[in-house]
Amino acid sequence: MRAVSVVIPAYNAAATIATTLASLRSEAAVIGEILLVDDASTDSTVAVAQQAAAQLSLPLRVLPADCRDAGGARNVALAEALHPWVYLIDADDLHLQGGLRALLRQAENQPKADMIVGAYRRRVNGQNRQIKVPNGYQAACHANASAYVKGDIRSVAVGSVLASRRLIGETRFPVGLAYDEDTLFWARLMSKASLAMIPDPVMVYEVSAARSDDRFAMNPVRRFLDWRRELRTLTDCNIPVSALKTREGLVALKIARVHYARGDLDTAARFLAVAAAAPKRRSDAWRCLRYKVKISSRRRFSAPGIQLQSA
Repeated sequence: MRAVSVVIPAYNAAATIATTLASLRSEAAVIGEILLVDDASTDSTVAVAQQAAAQLSLPLRVLPADCRDAGGARNVALAEALHPWVYLIDADDLHLQGGLRALLRQAENQPKADMIVGAYRRRVNGQNRQIKVPNGYQAACHANASAYVKGDIRSVAVGSVLASRRLIGETRFPVGLAYDEDTLFWARLMSKASLAMIPDPVMVYEVSAARSDDRFAMNPVRRFLDWRRELRTLTDCNIPVSALKTREGLVALKIARVHYARGDLDTAARFLAVAAAAPKRRSDAWRCLRYKVKISSRRRFSAPGIQLQSA
C-alpha cells in the first residue's frame, strides 16, 4: 500500500540528494510519491535527483520554487501532498531501512494516533553521536505541546515523524526565520495530535555545528525579535505564555553561548540577560550563572585589543 507522501526541500543539494533518495529505496512499497521542492538551486540538484530516482524506481515529482527558505519549500509540498501520511526529511539526511514501515505499523497498532514519533541518530560533523529516543509524552495534546516548547520532552527531528495529512491540514511552517521554525511547526501539530512513539531510530540527522551556530551569529537581535514574534502566535494553540517565555530563554541562552565562544562578549551578555530573566529549569539557571561568571572573568582578564579565543 503506497500510503506516504515524502517531502524533501532542496537547495543546491546535488552532492547529497542521491544518497538521501537511496536511503528511501527500501521503503518503495509504501511510498506513493516523493515531492522534491527545488528551491531555486543553481547546481544540478534536479538532474541528479531525477537520475537517482529513475535508477531506484522511486516516484519522484519535482516542484520548482523560489522560497529561499526551508520552511517555505516544505509548505509548497505540503499543499501538494496526496497520500494519507506525510513524511518530511531534509536533502542531506538519511532514512534508516524499515523506518517508515515501523512508523506505519505503529499507526496501525494505535488507530487513533495521527502523529508517530520515532527515535533518530544525531551525526555531528560526520561523527555518529547519541540516539535520541522520544520520551515524556502524555495523552493530553496541549500538555505535550507546552512541554515540547519548554524543552521538557525530547525534541523530534525533521525525518523522525510520520504525520497524517488530515492532522496537518492547513498547518504550515513559519517562513523567514533563521532558526527554530521546525519547533514551532511541531508544537502546532502536537497541540491537536494523538501521539504514538517507537523507540527505534528511523533516520540519521546530519548536523553541521558551525552552520548551526552561524544562524545565531548573524543579525542576532533582529532575528531573535522576528522569531519571538512568531513564537508568541502559539498562544492561539492554547500554549501558555509561560511556556513560550521559557522557550525564549532557551534560545537566548544558545545565542549567548555562541557569541561568547566567538568573543562577542557584549552580545553574549545582552542575550544572557534575556535568558536569566526567563522561567527556567534549575540546570539552565546554573548555565546562566556559569556564563555570567565566564563573561565577567574574560572581561576582567582580557587586555584591550587582544583577540579573544573561542571557548
